[in-house]
Formats: sequence, structure tokens, C-alpha cells
Amino acid sequence: MTTLLKMENIQRHYDTPAGVVKALDGVTIEINEGERVILLGPSGSGKTTLLNCFSALDSPTGGDYTFMGSDVPRNHSEKMTSFRRENIGYVFQFFNLLQDLSVLENILLIQELAGNKDPKRAKELLKLVGLEAEVDRFPGEISGGQQQRVAIARSIAKRPTLLLGDELTGNLDTETSQKVMTALVKACEQENITSIFVTHDEGLVKYATRVIRIDSGKIISDEAVNSN
Repeated sequence: MTTLLKMENIQRHYDTPAGVVKALDGVTIEINEGERVILLGPSGSGKTTLLNCFSALDSPTGGDYTFMGSDVPRNHSEKMTSFRRENIGYVFQFFNLLQDLSVLENILLIQELAGNKDPKRAKELLKLVGLEAEVDRFPGEISGGQQQRVAIARSIAKRPTLLLGDELTGNLDTETSQKVMTALVKACEQENITSIFVTHDEGLVKYATRVIRIDSGKIISDEAVNSN
């Protein structure tokens, strides 16, 4: 397997009136191309902080982070923004679709911002997530689960190397969550995208190839998932 990213002894500390909070306390991890990784942990365990370090939304206090063999920029907002634009896709818990644009137009906008507007590919992505019949509808006219599948299509429209998600099924019921995750797996496999998702839902483990459990800013287990 080819290593996509590597973190070594990553720390993220915050100074508070009560003292130093160690959100990440010496995390070392490698992610290979094509993996679907789920980060599991209780609230406050550090999993979202780790996700934000993966995406360069946040800068580690210490440690080394390389992506495709190159150091990831830190403490330089412009370079961090460029890194995210070139490499990272993000699926949010609350969809963040533009309500005054149709489903298709939401995809086309992201393509346009990435400099590669392609209506044919946009429609193919919506078909990939099972929404080919909804292209002209507005987000407010479709269900929450359908909106999240639009968000998945939108996030992969710019062909990210790494797709990240933070509790992306957190406000969906179990049945809808399963539909969303099935669409996500299919999309990542077809588009050859590596993915990392934060959740507290043990029921999503079956959609991953690997599960990393984190608590108190440390990795407490790291296991492959049996696909059988």
C-alpha cells in the first residue's frame, strides 16, 4: 500500500485559565491510499481536533505531518488554505447546501470554484449517489438524507485526494444513515478517494476498512475491519 499521510507525535495543546488542555497528546498515525477510516471516541476525546489537523484547519502545537511526502503547512493561513483547496474534501453534519441553488447548481458551483465546471460529471456524481431524479429540485424540497448525499457528491466534485467528515450522519435516523454511508462508500471506491470520518456511532464501523479509537487525546486502538 502507498502511504498518503503520516503524523508523528502530533500534539495540540490549548492554554486555558484552568491550565493546559492536551486535546492531542502524542498521536502517531499513517493512512494509506484508498482506506476508509473511522475515528471513534467520546465527546472531548480529541477526534475532531485530529480531523482539523488532518485538513490543516488547525495547526498542531508539536510533531510532524507529511502528506504525499511533503510537509503540511502550519501557522500560515494562506498556505493552509491552498493545501485544503488542492487536497481536501469535507462533508459536514448540517449539509451546508445553498438553499437558493438547485441540487445540480450546488455541484456546479463547487466545480466552478475549483476551476473545472463540468455539467456532465456533476450529473454523473448525482447519479452515483442515487439522486439523478432530483437534479432540478432545491435543497428544501428533498429529505435530510438526500441533502447529505448531495453534500457527498458536492464534496467529491473537485476530485479531492482526502475526504473528511465530522459526524456526517449525526442528525439522521439509522435507516437514512445507512443509505448515506452506502452512497459514500460507493462514491469513494469509484473515485479512488481516501476518507476519514469522525463519529460516536458504533453502527458505522461496518462501512470502514479501519477503525481508530481515540480517548483523552491518545490513540487507544487501531484495527482493520473485516469486510466479510
